[in-house]
This record gives sequence, C-alpha cells and structure tokens, in this order.
Amino acid sequence: MKAPIAPLPPRLAGFSAEDFDVFSIPDFTARMEALKARVRPKLEALGAALAPELGAMLGEPVYPHVAKHARRTVNPPDDTWVAWSTQPRGYKAHPHFQLGLWGTHVFAQFALIYESPLKAPFAELALADLAWVREAVPGAMRWSHDHMRPFGDRHGAMDDAALAAYFERVARVSKAEALCGIDLMRDEVQAMDGAALAEAAMETFRSTLGLYRLAKSRGSA
Repeated sequence: MKAPIAPLPPRLAGFSAEDFDVFSIPDFTARMEALKARVRPKLEALGAALAPELGAMLGEPVYPHVAKHARRTVNPPDDTWVAWSTQPRGYKAHPHFQLGLWGTHVFAQFALIYESPLKAPFAELALADLAWVREAVPGAMRWSHDHMRPFGDRHGAMDDAALAAYFERVARVSKAEALCGIDLMRDEVQAMDGAALAEAAMETFRSTLGLYRLAKSRGSA
C-alpha cells in the first residue's frame, strides 16, 4: 500500500486591490474588522515564511510580530505591517525589519524607531563614516524619519550634506527614526504573487543588513 502523499503547503498570498482598499474604509470598526479578516492573515503568513531565512541571515532565531493597533480606539490605522526581530517579546526597542502596506503601496525596510536606545548611537556611527553608508546602501533605497508617514528620500538623490543632516536629526530628535528600504506601488504589487513579494522584501533586508549590524554593534537594547 502506498504511503499517503503529504499535502502541499498553502501558497503564499500576495496583496490584492481589495487589501489596499481596506484603508479607504472610513469607519473605525469596519476598517479594523477588514484588516483583521483580510490583511492580517497574509502578514502572519509572510511573517512565518520569512522568519527562517532571516534567522539564517542574522545567525540567530528571528520572531515575527504583526501589528495589532491595540491602542487605537478612534482613528483607524492608515498602514499596517509585520516586523521581525530577534526578541520574542517585541521589536520596537530593537533593530528590526518590516514589511507592510498603505493604501497606495507596500514597504519593506530596516527600522530603528524612536523607542530604541540604540537609535542615537547608530546615527553617530553613521555620521562618523558617511562614506561607508554611501557605498553600503543601494541608490534606489529611500530614507525616512517617521514610520507614520509614507515614502521618503531616495538614497541616490541625497548628497553628503543631506545624508549628514538626516543622521544628525536621528541622533538629536527623540521622535526621529532611522528607516531605510523600498516602496512598491500597489499596481506593481497586485501583479506579484506572495513568493515574489517575499523575495523582494528579502532582497531589501539583505541590502540593509549592514545597517542592522551597525546598529547592533553597540550591543543589544
């Protein structure tokens, strides 16, 4: 008697027009319900799928954390995400990677947000070796100071003065953040399956691994 064939794992799902349109729902409760029903399961699947590869890249276990937006009670979120960190209990205080979406696009990025005590030391190290930063980051990547605002400034379009000003702000302004990654517009994402989206995210994480290691060089938060 032949052994039963093991079922194939479910295909990794990408994001559809309906997923992006969730952020156009004006009512708080309706948008939150749609996020939980439509978008969160896809982020959870992507989080689980990429964690082993990220763990191999970083040389230690990596844990996915999907945004719950638990503190929101009135204004619905304009974006949502999954974050990966080496800490099982959270990510905000630590260097991490993110994949998420707004109504207009998907982002994938290295992130060191304002809760992290490593933010200022990271910025000071970057300021001390801007030439390394210039070479380490691909020109098509973009920098942002605020994860609550979409888009940012393209690395290749920033001269040394602009890059220095960016890191000076990260070092000195408590709410300024260090975010570096890519944005994929919704039309492009809708033409991608989940596997292609996951690979685009991983390529971004590989390209910003040097920034992650720079942040970690000052020790764990």
